[in-house]
Amino acid sequence: MKLLLDSTRCQAYGLCQEQAPELIELDEWGYAKVIVLDVPPAAEESARACAESCPNSALRVER
Repeated sequence: MKLLLDSTRCQAYGLCQEQAPELIELDEWGYAKVIVLDVPPAAEESARACAESCPNSALRVER
């Protein structure tokens, strides 16, 4: 599974980082930065929750 970020859609809400702090960091302005592109099996549920929590659909998961 991969976690993909469309940075043009990110509006710096920070909800993704709350859902998956092991996968997402926020930059100095509060915008998401994916720190793990290939999601380890133990973090797949967090990755899905992270993508689902994004109000602008800036994050998505792919197999």
